[in-house]
Amino acid sequence: MPTPHNSAKKGDIAKLVLMPGDPLRAKMIAETYLEDVVQFNTVRNMFGYTGTYKGQPVSVMGSGMGMPSIGIYSYELYNEYDVETIVRIGSCGSYRLDCKIYDVILADSAYSESSYAKTAFGYEEEVMNPDQEVNAKLIDIAKALHIPMHVGRIHSGDVFYHGAGSVPWQEKVAKYDLLAAEMESFALFANARYLGKKAACLLTVSDSIVTHEATSAEERQNAFTKMMEVALGLAGK
Repeated sequence: MPTPHNSAKKGDIAKLVLMPGDPLRAKMIAETYLEDVVQFNTVRNMFGYTGTYKGQPVSVMGSGMGMPSIGIYSYELYNEYDVETIVRIGSCGSYRLDCKIYDVILADSAYSESSYAKTAFGYEEEVMNPDQEVNAKLIDIAKALHIPMHVGRIHSGDVFYHGAGSVPWQEKVAKYDLLAAEMESFALFANARYLGKKAACLLTVSDSIVTHEATSAEERQNAFTKMMEVALGLAGK
């Protein structure tokens, strides 16, 4: 049954969904890695595709930017389309010198000052966790592919631009031992917790908050392939 945000029907979407923020990245993944691809969604240009990877069904769909956006799309995938596992594959800003441009990060937890989890489900915690079994599989896949990963806590922020009155990012890093900043995973993990589903988050460092190095929009769309290959390795597992 279609939703207001997704024109797919039951059965159109695989149990495993990879979820980049950028719908054009979803299109690139489908065209580059999947076979027998069928597009299941174009509503609001939030492209979604289902195909096979090494003979196993997998879907890929954009989430948009921020927790309200991924909150809607991931909730519907879990609740309306019987998706079991969503892996966010996104970009992030590094908080540390040793997390460099193009490095891959696997989130073992997500801190946020967001009210998303409390407003949606009454959860009071400021840290949400991914599925540990899925994370263990992703670590094994990365090792088999010889792709190094940083594993640690990330910061899911509600705000991209900060004014003079905001808490300095250095204080948050020191208090919560944060590797990098993004804007979605806390909500994804909260949805998975509430609905009894599985979620994980792989990120590629697109810019450094420390050194101010940055990649281009085109690079973020097309060049973050290592995390894609690790996530695709979950197909059939």
